[in-house]
Amino acid sequence: MAARVLDLQATVLSHDTFEASATAFAGEVATLLRFDRVAIGFTQGVHTRVVAVSHTVDLPAGTELLDAFAAAMEESLDQSSTIVLPADPGARPLITLAHAELSRRYGGAGGAVCTVPLVRGGKTFGALTLARADATTPTREEIALCEHIACMIGPILELKREAERSWHARLNRAVRNLAKQIAAPGNTGRKGVAALALVALLAAFLVPVQYRIGAQARIEGSVQRALIAPADGFLRQIHVRPGDRVTAGQVLAELAEEDLGSEKRKWQSELTQHENAASAALARTDRGQYVINQSKADEARAQLDLVERQLGRTRVVAPFDGVVIKGDLSQSLGAPLRRGDVLLTIAPADRFRLLIEVDERDIADVYAGQKGSVALGALSERALSFRVARVTPVATARDGRNFFEVEAELGEAAPLRPGLRGVAKIDAGTSSIAWAWTHRLFDWMRFALWSWGA
Repeated sequence: MAARVLDLQATVLSHDTFEASATAFAGEVATLLRFDRVAIGFTQGVHTRVVAVSHTVDLPAGTELLDAFAAAMEESLDQSSTIVLPADPGARPLITLAHAELSRRYGGAGGAVCTVPLVRGGKTFGALTLARADATTPTREEIALCEHIACMIGPILELKREAERSWHARLNRAVRNLAKQIAAPGNTGRKGVAALALVALLAAFLVPVQYRIGAQARIEGSVQRALIAPADGFLRQIHVRPGDRVTAGQVLAELAEEDLGSEKRKWQSELTQHENAASAALARTDRGQYVINQSKADEARAQLDLVERQLGRTRVVAPFDGVVIKGDLSQSLGAPLRRGDVLLTIAPADRFRLLIEVDERDIADVYAGQKGSVALGALSERALSFRVARVTPVATARDGRNFFEVEAELGEAAPLRPGLRGVAKIDAGTSSIAWAWTHRLFDWMRFALWSWGA
């Protein structure tokens, strides 16, 4: 008997997967004990599911024969006894309705059926059912050998099956086992703490909470206008500094006019000269010279208009009511300027937008229309609501991190100023507490494994 059991152990351990091991084991047992078909089933909750059948390549689930095997297994497990049909005349009476049905379904006029529970640690976890068309009752030696095989090989199959279960299935099993231990008599001193731990664990995995994406945020004006130097020159005077409020048309800075004044006098002189020469040519009826002088006068007049327009632009004025947010030139009076240099930046004082720097790991969960709230450093006592208006499609790299700028519209009025910074939270649906706390870690682990080539 020991040699046969060792052979069956070798058969089970020689296969890589649980399904292959169970099927090979069922076939070996059928051959060893001279049964037509052997089925192995494991309990799942309150029911039993057939996981392997001998001499069958692919038996689809839900067939009548599989249902009959499963019912016979449940009948044996409910009574925690080995059931043999036909039974010995002196055997203990047991309920054998499911076994009789299996015997009729398999053997026609009535075959032999035997079911042995699979036990580990004093607890049943499955059953082994043997059937044949011959109605000869299995001998006591055959039944004893079958029980011995089930006792030795069943736990090995259970370990292989457990190793292939998903992590959440193993977690559910552990929670159920813990609940049974807590409910067992004699553990009243620890039941309270264990119950609280169980409730906390279940809440962490099952109770949905609001998942929010956090990111740095800053306040900017809804429109920012850069005021630039209109021409090459020198800064003569500055009237405002960052933080000052301005009104539309207010003079903010002035450029030196000396060079443009000299240029204006030059073209005025040339214009007068060419006009006088044209008048003299007209008096002499010299049409050719008249046309030449008149053309030169038109050119001088155009240059004079250009200089006058440049003189009009030496005074930089505010295009709208707002506040100066950038450009402190108070220490740069007399400094040379080139055309296009930015002098000042102003923004409206009552219209703002919120820019949120969302990390690239979270940008997939952000889209236009989402709501959220932001707490600013200057207004930490209250959180301002907002709505996502636009997601910038291009990432920005700064300070060793990659992020996307998300533009949002504030939903309530507050005493804001451009440049305020804070932390924004974007509502991104619901999730379990455990996922919200650990998904970053698992994302990092998956990326690290991918990077290492695993």
